[in-house]
Amino acid sequence: MFRRRRRHEQPEQAVAHEQEPAAPTRESGPWDADEPHPDTDRIDYGGLRLPDIPDFDLRPATVGDQHVSVVVRYDDSMLSLQALAAPRSSGLWDDVKTKIRAQAKDLEEREGPFGTELSGEVKAADGTVMPVRYLGIDGPRWLLLALISGKGARDEAVFGAFADFIKDVVVVRGDEPMAREEPIPLRRPNEQTGEKAEERTGYDPFRRGPEISEIR
Repeated sequence: MFRRRRRHEQPEQAVAHEQEPAAPTRESGPWDADEPHPDTDRIDYGGLRLPDIPDFDLRPATVGDQHVSVVVRYDDSMLSLQALAAPRSSGLWDDVKTKIRAQAKDLEEREGPFGTELSGEVKAADGTVMPVRYLGIDGPRWLLLALISGKGARDEAVFGAFADFIKDVVVVRGDEPMAREEPIPLRRPNEQTGEKAEERTGYDPFRRGPEISEIR
């Protein structure tokens, strides 16, 4: 449908009017790429667009040659973010939460700023015990899974900074058919990919527990 230009509008005024983004319908995210959201500075990781904040150090985490999450470091703490494909008909967090608790039985459910979360202590790959908080936010056909470890899992000021960071995340689900709980593909900023969906290797974020295999 074409919009007729008002007689008193100059051509450049009409273009500006047509390109004006719609106002967000919610106070905060995480946002779906297809919904109106604030136009702030973000770093494009493909399936995730993350806030560009100087005090936060962002790096993709990899398993083999596949980027599976983005690790955000801030104030002796770490936030790991991963987006998973979800069914169109229902959310995914309840099922994923059950799988996490099956591996880390000492985690307890509690209410947080994004709904039900899991918190407690887990043993890392090197044998050290660290505090963690798992957050799950269901979106349209996706789940944003966040793991906060270290100081930020207990210090409310640091956790609050991470929560504000999460609220400005944009998830880019795309239109490709994806299996339930399949990681939404990530890439390094400015990296182009011609990879087909059937060539992606599956990754189970629960196979080795709450740890990052490699950070590049």
